[in-house]
Amino acid sequence: MMTIRGKVDKPFLLISIILLIVGFFIFSSASLALLAKENSNYSSIAFSQTVLGLFLGIVAMIVSTRLDKKIWKKLAFYLLLVAIIFNILVLVPGIGSEHAGARRWIVLGTISFQTSEIMKLAFIIYFAAWASKVKEKIKTFRWGLLPLLILLTITGTLLLQQPDTDNFVLIIVVGVAMFVAAGGKWRHVFLIVFAGVVGITLLAFMRPYIMQRITTFFNPQEDAQGASYQVQQSLIAIGSGGLFGRGFGQSIQKYTYLPEPVGDSIFAVAAEEFGFIGSVILLILFVLFATRGIKIASGTENTFSRLIVVGIVIMIVSQAFVNIGAMLGVVPLSGITLPFVSHGGTSLLLTLLEVGIVLSISRTRESS
Repeated sequence: MMTIRGKVDKPFLLISIILLIVGFFIFSSASLALLAKENSNYSSIAFSQTVLGLFLGIVAMIVSTRLDKKIWKKLAFYLLLVAIIFNILVLVPGIGSEHAGARRWIVLGTISFQTSEIMKLAFIIYFAAWASKVKEKIKTFRWGLLPLLILLTITGTLLLQQPDTDNFVLIIVVGVAMFVAAGGKWRHVFLIVFAGVVGITLLAFMRPYIMQRITTFFNPQEDAQGASYQVQQSLIAIGSGGLFGRGFGQSIQKYTYLPEPVGDSIFAVAAEEFGFIGSVILLILFVLFATRGIKIASGTENTFSRLIVVGIVIMIVSQAFVNIGAMLGVVPLSGITLPFVSHGGTSLLLTLLEVGIVLSISRTRESS
């Protein structure tokens, strides 16, 4: 096997840098709303986003761009093991931090990180390593569907305890996409989708907040001051932005009205300030990110490399479209944040690390 190391894919790098810059400006504007609130944690949020997310993320991207992908393949099992341990520890009182009824963060001094973000990357790397190892056997139940179901069961058991249903559903989507890209049978894909639909239906009856999201989606006018409040305020913000928006920093909805203006509601802030044109440009950037990423995946014959790129690109873009769709009311409301844009030092750090992995793979030209 011959490996040729060349230059990184410049279009993918450029798109990622533009998304990072645009995201930082949107976050900077949205975070102004925190200054208007009493007892706000603006300083800790700004520190987390700039130091842990932006600065360390750029360092991680540069380092991962230069790393050989074989290192990730060797570390696949250990990364999954670390992710499992962290997602167990987050459930332990005194270690995991609780916010809005969810226990998803581990706090180390002034720094906190979301354990599900580590699980998402570990899942992608481990399943890519497994699928590249079994090769054509991925089409069989024993070596293809069963291992994927076991991996999803482990992941789901941990994330649903937090609870983090949104990221678990995202992992299912990524798992299915990678399974298809690896050559898995469509019959097995339909079984996974069917099991997922049944599982979500059961969860909706077991957990009222999930059922509430579904009913709110089908009837957004019901309980406008309660369950539908975030969607209603988001639509007001997006609508008031008009064609060109109110201008940078001029959002009104981010003050008091929009819940989580630096979190999952940040697209509504961006739409209000930059209007329809700005929103479309942001969407186009994510579409370009997806198409260029898939082109990189299709350009390598190495199974492990191809599956990692597919997993990372589908993960980031699916998360973006789910977040934007929820703010537009076209998909049920979720707590998923907008990659490159929303507050979340861990999320931004790992997103940039993942971009670096894709860029590293874009440098190699080899056959498996």
